[in-house]
Amino acid sequence: MTVQLNVIGIVVSDMAAAIGFYERLGVEFADGAAGEPHVEARLAGGMRLAFDTEETIRSFHAEWRAGRGGGRIGLAFQCENPRAVDAKFEELVGAGYHVELKPFDAFWGQRYATVLDPDGNGVDLFAALS
Repeated sequence: MTVQLNVIGIVVSDMAAAIGFYERLGVEFADGAAGEPHVEARLAGGMRLAFDTEETIRSFHAEWRAGRGGGRIGLAFQCENPRAVDAKFEELVGAGYHVELKPFDAFWGQRYATVLDPDGNGVDLFAALS
């Protein structure tokens, strides 16, 4: 039996806020998605990014509670080059999103930064230094 990762799911507290953030990163959602309790977007390579509101999760898992003190998942978006990391970081911070790590040249050979999405999930931006 073959098992393959196909969906990355994130529980969101505010669907419109989550969609607004991820659209800034180039993820495309259907019109009207901000008002839905569950949405999916196709990603390159056939993967899907899915969002469910907290209410949706509680509709089938009544005992579910949001985690405390941190995000629910971490994602990393590859940028074209180090300058693009800095530009996307500035765009997101300028739009009011929280800085987790300012852009830096990492010892592993990447320009790297982290911004938090509206639910506190770490979203990394990275590009090869050379």
